[in-house]
Amino acid sequence: MALSVKIEVSPASIDDKSLIRRMMELYQYDFSEFENSDLDSNGCFGYSYLDHYWKEKDRHPFIVRVDGKLAGFVLVNRHTYLPENEWAIAEFFIMRKYRRQGIGKAAAFCIFDLFRGKWEVQEIEANIPAQRFWRKVIAEYTGGRYREAGLNNDLWKGPVQYFDNGV
Repeated sequence: MALSVKIEVSPASIDDKSLIRRMMELYQYDFSEFENSDLDSNGCFGYSYLDHYWKEKDRHPFIVRVDGKLAGFVLVNRHTYLPENEWAIAEFFIMRKYRRQGIGKAAAFCIFDLFRGKWEVQEIEANIPAQRFWRKVIAEYTGGRYREAGLNNDLWKGPVQYFDNGV
């Protein structure tokens, strides 16, 4: 099915940081059903790593737009849990309004194409919808050539899909 909308995935500038910060609150609200997180005294979840995306060379923030309207964000970094992997989707958010329309898949494909090499994508154990999404998207992107590990250690608990798009 061809999408009849224009999907843009663009690097986020320092001026976009406040946009991502606000969308991060929506993202973390969605996650609150899977994680045991609470609001701080200011009524925010907060995200302690966001500033690092404009200070560290191995972190890459992106804004997703649909027909010019803000639709989500993607944060890519090199903080992987499996040895030898190079790239990870740290955070991936598409607003509910834009879900189940192929927009998340298109954004993920775009990000994967931007960074060639050994990828991993992790989902928390309780987030079954994310696991379904990523298995389907990665299977389609790789033609089924990916693997999955189940981690249960101090660093990560949940499935991790991994593949190499650099070959």
